[in-house]
Amino acid sequence: MSELPPCPKCQSVYTYPEGDTLACPECGHVWSASTATATTETVEEGLVVRDANGTRLQDGDSVTVIKDLKVKGSSSALKVGTKVRNIRLVEGDHNIDCKIEGFGAMQLKSEYVRKST
Repeated sequence: MSELPPCPKCQSVYTYPEGDTLACPECGHVWSASTATATTETVEEGLVVRDANGTRLQDGDSVTVIKDLKVKGSSSALKVGTKVRNIRLVEGDHNIDCKIEGFGAMQLKSEYVRKST
């Protein structure tokens, strides 16, 4: 039996495949099996963070936002295509610390960004 990843929302280990997606019976979260790798992994070499495409991110990289994101405490949203430079990787649910021009210091989830060239 293959090892399924834990739920990205509640970290439950009781996930199961449902067609081309994975599902969590505890919180009801459903996600694509291909984005299951867009999470934080801790391995012997340290913190490994991957973007929405599965590309490994490092401190100082530039990323692009791939989805409109609501910003708490603000009437505006972070739009698709917003470029974020000089990111810093941290552990936790929101695993990217950065400063975005016009918004200030923020934390982002790696599943909503892709590495820029």
